[in-house]
Amino acid sequence: MTSKDYQKILVGVDDSADALAAFRYAIHRAKADHAALIITSILESDDYSVYQALNKDYVHGERAELERHIQEYRHLAEKAGIQDVRAVIAEGDPGETIVKTLIPKYQPDLLIIGAEAKKGLKRHFGSQAAYMAKYAPISVLVVRE
Repeated sequence: MTSKDYQKILVGVDDSADALAAFRYAIHRAKADHAALIITSILESDDYSVYQALNKDYVHGERAELERHIQEYRHLAEKAGIQDVRAVIAEGDPGETIVKTLIPKYQPDLLIIGAEAKKGLKRHFGSQAAYMAKYAPISVLVVRE
């Protein structure tokens, strides 16, 4: 059995350990395949209180912080030797935004995401990773820390 070489890899990142593990694997896979790497993070505006949502300075500050954070990921990928790296910020529900907006727009052939291992009742509820694995029209690799 031979492994498939991917041309364009999309990886979702945030501050979690599982997302960092997904990012590390995405760098490894992009280097092995000489693939382009698209790093994305989603600004989840649904998590804002009414006050925060109406405060443009607050929302702008959150976006600026996310921009700084994703540029750090981009710098690490470039430092690791990835030639074609793009950093993308989008807003909304992470799973839906990645599946319905980013995949059609950037047309990657592999999505790499992290998934927190859940125990007890939490494992019975849906997660962003489960949504993306189910609905993404491309291969999805779920990395657990």
